[in-house]
Amino acid sequence: MIESSGYTKLRIKMILTTLGFSLIPLLILGFTIYRQFEAAHTGKVIQHLSHLTENKRRTIDLFLNERLSQLMAIAYTHKLQYFLEEGTLERVFTLMQARSKHYIDLGVIDQNGDHIVYTGPYQAIRTANYKDQEWFHQVQAKGFYISDVFMGLRNYPHIIIAVSRRDGDKTWILRATIDSDIFDSLVQSDQLGANGDAFLLNADNVLQSKPRFGPKLLARMDLGSYARFPGVRTETISVDGKPYIFGLTWLENKNWMLAIRDDPSEELMPLAHTRSLVWIILAGGFLLIAGGTIITSNTILAQLVTSEREKASLNASLTQSSKMASLGKMAAGVAHEINNPLAIIKEKAGWMRDLLGEEDIKASPNFKEFEDAIAKIEYHVTRAKDVTHRLLGFARRMDPIHEDVNINEVISQTITFLQNEARYRAIEIHTGFQKDLPFVASDSAQLQQVFLNIIDNAIDAIGKDGNIHIRTMAVHDPNEIIITIKDSGPGIPKEKLDKIFDPFFTTKKVGEGTGLGLTISFSIIQKLGGRIKVESEEGHGATFIISLPLDKD
Repeated sequence: MIESSGYTKLRIKMILTTLGFSLIPLLILGFTIYRQFEAAHTGKVIQHLSHLTENKRRTIDLFLNERLSQLMAIAYTHKLQYFLEEGTLERVFTLMQARSKHYIDLGVIDQNGDHIVYTGPYQAIRTANYKDQEWFHQVQAKGFYISDVFMGLRNYPHIIIAVSRRDGDKTWILRATIDSDIFDSLVQSDQLGANGDAFLLNADNVLQSKPRFGPKLLARMDLGSYARFPGVRTETISVDGKPYIFGLTWLENKNWMLAIRDDPSEELMPLAHTRSLVWIILAGGFLLIAGGTIITSNTILAQLVTSEREKASLNASLTQSSKMASLGKMAAGVAHEINNPLAIIKEKAGWMRDLLGEEDIKASPNFKEFEDAIAKIEYHVTRAKDVTHRLLGFARRMDPIHEDVNINEVISQTITFLQNEARYRAIEIHTGFQKDLPFVASDSAQLQQVFLNIIDNAIDAIGKDGNIHIRTMAVHDPNEIIITIKDSGPGIPKEKLDKIFDPFFTTKKVGEGTGLGLTISFSIIQKLGGRIKVESEEGHGATFIISLPLDKD
């Protein structure tokens, strides 16, 4: 569509003026938002890391304290003799494992350092002596002890929690071993990003938990020298030449420092996204403003064109409706004209049958052929009258009347009307009628028109070689009769299902359908107090479901 030069100039002026007044505020707004977001996000990252570090410290402290308290409760509620009884220590260990799976083994050690009772997988240490071990002297001196991670006699990294108790003149120790892998999992939970890490260091910077990156367990990791300090610190420390943000804090009851590492390039990624977003907003604003006028004008013109097309389509459809009305009147006239000679043929056939009763004709050798011929004439006259009656039924009225209607009979008559067409196309029409189907107070002629439209559409949709299944049934709550007509055609696309009952909408090729059949059917069913809907999946046919109310009386 060609616009005048006046409209083109006006559109250009609108775009340039709007850009001039909009671009500068957009730049200022974008820069301000970015700076505020940068400051807020950086502070939020630091605050989040501090909270995470503090919460993780509390979790680890709680874990160690719970294990120590559990061991103390067991040691101080039973005497040594209790644990010396056969199977007792194993039962206690089973109960401990039922509550938590953190323990590897459990043992009782006397004041000489000898293992007197043991339960666990390391049978080689059942008779071990620990009098020369550092942890043995620590627990005797302090009453309890939580060790650093060490290899020991097991030759596997583990942590010892031990509690000593004096029982009369004897001192004995209850010692449990914590699985370092489970402890590592506790430390490593709640990671920050792909490059985040968390680990524990003792006072000598020896790793007490396995980090995700870098040295192995029990190796040294030099983050600098930090005397014990309260609370949480955040530091920027370079690791392998790359800066990271670390949250550092000391555990309360163990001389271990928790370090949680965060990659600033990941956490500050939203800042880079914000910069990109600012440019996208500017570019988008420019394109939006520049294109807005064009889009709006094109939309208005498109609406005008669409309205003109709809108007032309409506006029054509109304013309087609008028033709259909004229065709109905013509059908009624043809039916009346055919009925008159049919009546005469039937009357003459009856007269001929009366003549067959005379004795001289009965004696004729051709009597049987005469009788068969008259029977065939009467049969086909009746068939022709049924056709004309149906034509009259379609053409006589649109306002529904209420009469007792046998739905099964109406559908059967409609099928008879279309049987030849279906047989010609090798389409089988299957029926499943409820035998004791109640009558409905409705209009048989208009119902027949609905069934004819739907079945005829099904035949057209199938084309050749297919099946149509028609079922009737009565249901309660609500009281109504359900008629389903299902075809084996190509189905209706999902995007067209909502439009299938719209006036002048058709799925047939141009020139093959008016788009009024289903609209009229929908209107008829509504006037009769019923409902009609369609269900379809493309490639699996379509099913029309008609509900008609039953007379409450």
